[in-house]
Amino acid sequence: STTAAGETYELDDEGRSTAKLWIDEFLILGKGSLPVILAYTLQSSLSAGSTLVVGRLSPEALATAAFSYMFAVCTAWLIALGGTTALDTLASSSYTGSKNPHDLGILLQRGIIVLTVLYVPIAILWACSAPVFRLLGQEEYLCVQSAQFLTALIPGGLGYIYFEAMKKFLQAQGKLTCLLLINLVTKFDKK
Repeated sequence: STTAAGETYELDDEGRSTAKLWIDEFLILGKGSLPVILAYTLQSSLSAGSTLVVGRLSPEALATAAFSYMFAVCTAWLIALGGTTALDTLASSSYTGSKNPHDLGILLQRGIIVLTVLYVPIAILWACSAPVFRLLGQEEYLCVQSAQFLTALIPGGLGYIYFEAMKKFLQAQGKLTCLLLINLVTKFDKK
């Protein structure tokens, strides 16, 4: 049966075989999860695609891209994912249990503010990362090029944080197709 976001499905199981009920349940879950799966795939393809393209330039360029993305994931992306996971839990319970419809928007605003504040020291670390890489014993070209790469990535990190917060905001409301459309537009719109 067709339902709006946040509604429950009522399956008429009288007189139906167990196999048919399993198939119906699988189709319901597939319909709900397919937009999320495609959105996550498109989201992950950015770093993978750029690493593959850069890898064709030279081994040094590949090392720089791989090391820089690894450092970005370990410093900022994991904080963004952790912070928005908390937002995911709070937003879901706010959307289903709050009597005030504005509570969800307030959670989104607070999440964005907190994650932005947490991102500031990371952005400073990225901008000044060459000495850190030297302390870690990396080769000089990797220290310099990765610092340049991460400095160029700073605005994208902030966008990633905002995207993750909005993604959890939309997921809490059951608006899963929006995530896929946003990823498609940003992935293929190269103006």
